[in-house]
Amino acid sequence: MQKVVEKLIALNKTIATMESCTGGGVTNALTNIPGSSEVFHFGAVTYSNDYKVKMGVPKDVIDTYSVYSMETAIAMSHTILDITGADYGIGVTGKLCKSDPQNPEGRDDLVYINIYVGEHQKDYGMELQMQAVSREEQKNQVIQAIAHKLEELLEDQ
Repeated sequence: MQKVVEKLIALNKTIATMESCTGGGVTNALTNIPGSSEVFHFGAVTYSNDYKVKMGVPKDVIDTYSVYSMETAIAMSHTILDITGADYGIGVTGKLCKSDPQNPEGRDDLVYINIYVGEHQKDYGMELQMQAVSREEQKNQVIQAIAHKLEELLEDQ
């Protein structure tokens, strides 16, 4: 995330996150970098469906597509951008090789990520298939994928 924070500072751009399965890991990775306070607006960990909805994710998106879907990740990234006014919004939802009795829909090994670039009103979605390794390693894989995609997007600026 070092390069991401440096590039955001250089571009005078900001970022905010709404995370579920990563439990704030993306926010942690960003805020571990000196200078991140210049670019990081806000991070929300919305583990439950109720709090995704309370934060502004449309309930009908979750009801129609499930909480574990690209549509929900997109709604999360748009919502956090709307709340904060940041330039980049990140939404992350999915299952880390564990079933969820409250939300049995979808595969137990997929994570959905969306990076929303407000200036261009463009979504960059990714699906990651998780391997049965430790939960910490799975979260790190997701964080690394987000960091790489952000680096790529910021290079194009």
